This record gives sequence, structure tokens and C-alpha cells, in this order.
Amino acid sequence: MFDSVRSTTLTRFILLYAAMYAAFGVASPFLPAFLSARGLPPEQLGLVLGTGTAVRLLTAPLAGRIGDLIQALRVVLIVCAALAASVTLGYLAGHGFWILLGMNLLHAASLAPITVLADALALGSASPAPSGRRGFEYGWVRGTGSAAFIVGILLSGQAVSAFGLDLIVYLQALLLGAAAFAAILVPELIHARTADAVRAPAGGVLILLRLPLFRNLVLVAALILGSHAMHDAFAVIRWSATGISPATASLLWSESVAAEVLVFFVIGPALVTWLAPAGAAAIAALAGMLRWAVMAQTTDVIALALVQPLHGITFALLHLACMRLIARTVPQGLEGTAQALYGTVGIGAATALLTLVSGALYARLGAQGFWVMAALSALAFPLTWKLRQPVFGEGRTQ
Repeated sequence: MFDSVRSTTLTRFILLYAAMYAAFGVASPFLPAFLSARGLPPEQLGLVLGTGTAVRLLTAPLAGRIGDLIQALRVVLIVCAALAASVTLGYLAGHGFWILLGMNLLHAASLAPITVLADALALGSASPAPSGRRGFEYGWVRGTGSAAFIVGILLSGQAVSAFGLDLIVYLQALLLGAAAFAAILVPELIHARTADAVRAPAGGVLILLRLPLFRNLVLVAALILGSHAMHDAFAVIRWSATGISPATASLLWSESVAAEVLVFFVIGPALVTWLAPAGAAAIAALAGMLRWAVMAQTTDVIALALVQPLHGITFALLHLACMRLIARTVPQGLEGTAQALYGTVGIGAATALLTLVSGALYARLGAQGFWVMAALSALAFPLTWKLRQPVFGEGRTQ
């Protein structure tokens, strides 16, 4: 009977993550081009996209905190996904700077909390092997999301070629609506008792910030995941400048995403169990040092093809390790808040800041700026030792 329940719960989360990440995939590559076609020059386009990023840093923590306070993470997720689907359709009527700015702010505000809330719910239902209970691995649903993101990108590329940019709006709205429906089917995360301090408006945040393990986790993740900023912004520019064709660049990029999916589904859960989360984080730091050092030194296609799969380690393995630690250490009733602090305030803010820094570094140093990204990974390596401590029961309130 338990196996049947586990299978049903896993299937529901797979449907949720597939719809959610496919919605991201169909729009992410083409949204800037869509906004540009609606009358935004480059300066205004940068401002619109930048303000959207800033809004995400505010609304995701707020939604996570609200979900924790009312013990209704699923309800908040459903509302956000449905609102995001509706707002997405509003892009079709938008022209000019102010209208598109307003639509993008609403879109970012409703979209940002979705992954935070979904991760909190998935972690609450998953049962990592060390817990002693049988269940599914969080990596299975997150890997589904990565695969769906790739499918979404491929689908939107074909659709835009055949029907134009407007179709990405319809596709994303449809998929976000499907995500809202799928969210209705997943189990809510409910606790029998929530401490008064957790219910206090700022109490939950303070509780998390007082946990040394949680603080160190966010810092390590911010350094390693933030080090991806220069790659994400300038890798293709760097490759193109040295004669690498768009088709080859696309293959290199796809190689990294394929490695991410492989780690989430197959390799990662076992590695995190075998190495422990601290060991997995240390391996991710070492992989980051190697990856960015190679990026700084060469654009040889063979060398790049050998290091691009390290993305499965520098991102996916680290993310699984962090999720394992969060699941074991965060007090009950603070799952949404913890995900928001980890994913938005720590990682999102760090990535946004390092993207700005990367622009200045690349303008001044070119590819040698990747050495700075390698240094960030090197800085994270000794900090992973602080994640090596007993975690069962630490910070938990029953």
C-alpha cells in the first residue's frame, strides 16, 4: 500500500515539475526578443528585465513566508501559478515601455515563488535514503524539470520559426495553467504543531539565520552557484568570438544540461548518500575550480566538451546536497522560508551581483575573468568542511 501511495505522489510531482519547467523553457530564450519586437529599445529592455529580477528577490521570500505562516504552501503555489498564467496572456495586449514594464513586474512577481514553493512541497514528501523511510528522491522530480526545460526550449524554437514570437505567450500560459492544476494534486505539507516563534512575522527568518549549518549552506551555494554567472552571460559570446559556430555552441550548452539531468536522475542521489552532503559540496567546489580554469585558458572544442559535463557536478550535485541538508536541518513549519532564503536571497542575489561583476571583468580581462570564478569555487572548498556535522534532529521541532 505504501508503495502505491509513494508512486502516486511521485507521479503527481513529476507532472507538476514537467509543466512548470516546460513553461520556463518555452519562454526563456525568446522573451527578450518578444519584448524587443513590442517596441523596447536595448536600454529599456535591459531596465525591464533588470527590474523583473529585483522583484523576484522580494516576492519569492514573501510567498514562502506566507505559505509557512498559514501552513498552506500548496495553496500559495496554486494561486501564484494561476496568476502567472493569466498575467502571461496580458503580454499580448502590451506595447511600449510603461505597459510592458508593468506586465513584466507582475509576471516576475507571480512566477518567482513557484519553484521555491514546489521544492518545499517536494522535499516534504520525498524520503531521502538516510531517513530510514522508503520514498522517492527529490532528484527524480528535479531531473524531470531539467528535461522538461530542454523539451520546452526545443518546442519553442520550432514553434517560433513556424508561427512567430507571439506563440511563446500562449504556450507558457497553457503550461502554467497545467502547473496550477498539477499543484492541486500534490500533497500539502502540514505539521501537527508549529512553534510560536516560527509563526512570528520575522521569527522564522531569525531562527534560520541562527542555524550555523544553514548559514554555511547558503554561503557555499552562493559562491559555487554564483560562479556560474560569467559562463551564463559570456560563454557563447566568448566561443563565437573565437570562431565556434552557433551549432557547436548549442551542442556544448546542451551537453551541460544533459549532464545535469543525468546527475539529478541517476548519479547524484547515490553520490550524496555515499559522500554525505558535505563531501558532495566539496566535489562541486573542486569541479568548479577545474571548469572555470579551463574556460579561462582555452576555447579548444575538445577541451570544452570535456569540461561542460562538469555542470552536472557544479550545479546538480551541489543542489541535491543542499536540498538534503535543508530537509534534515530546517525546523518544521519553515520549509518555504528556508527555500526562499536559499534560492532567492542567497543564490539569486549572489548570481545577480556576480553577473554585474562579470560584465566588468569580461570587459577588462576577457576570458581571464573566469579565474575569478575559479577563485570563488576555491573559496567555497574549505567552507564545505563546516557542513560536516551531525544533522539529524538539529534544528527540528517535532
